[in-house]
Amino acid sequence: MGLSELLSTYGEKYLQGLLATWSMTAVSFVFVMALAVVVTVARVSPYRPLRVVGDLYVQVFRNIPGVALLIIIAYALPELRIVLDWRTCVIVTTILLGSAFGSENFMSGINTIGVGQIEAARSLGLTFTQIIRRVVIPQALRTTVLPMTNLLIAVMLTTALGSQVPLSPQELTGVVSYVNTRATGGILAFLVSALCYVGTAFVISLVGNRIDKRVRILR
Repeated sequence: MGLSELLSTYGEKYLQGLLATWSMTAVSFVFVMALAVVVTVARVSPYRPLRVVGDLYVQVFRNIPGVALLIIIAYALPELRIVLDWRTCVIVTTILLGSAFGSENFMSGINTIGVGQIEAARSLGLTFTQIIRRVVIPQALRTTVLPMTNLLIAVMLTTALGSQVPLSPQELTGVVSYVNTRATGGILAFLVSALCYVGTAFVISLVGNRIDKRVRILR
């Protein structure tokens, strides 16, 4: 099957897959950022139990294979009477994995903040919560734009786990399996999907670099 025949026959399917990938990526990344902030705040908390829980969370989900986690969520949770649809299983898996790495990015950003700023905030009578909200998080976000851009790309690629479960509509990697089970798409089926990923990643990188230049903190 040639490229023109492939696109004429399955072009609409690829478009649906691309939109499904974008949709899962956007939803996942919003929750990845929110959960990463929560976990990071716990890791820098003055309360030791919170620090232990935050560090344990990162160590567990940073080191577990995505497929293994997806299998646990999709097939083990129903044994506990927690049943999620396939799309939600993929998104939850992506969020858990992504937020662990996102927390590491935030910790790197926090480490760039001078100790003097924290001491000055304390001398003004600010509480831990106020220091985190007004001093730490704003600066950490500005210094981690590029790492978070890379994380967004990683989140997009992680949604390819959706090819392991029966999603509808299928994401890009799932479309390749769909094509190759119905025709001889061969390497071209993978190439079209790969180009969609590469094109999206290029746009994300371009936007991330421009945002970084605008908000970067010069030290």
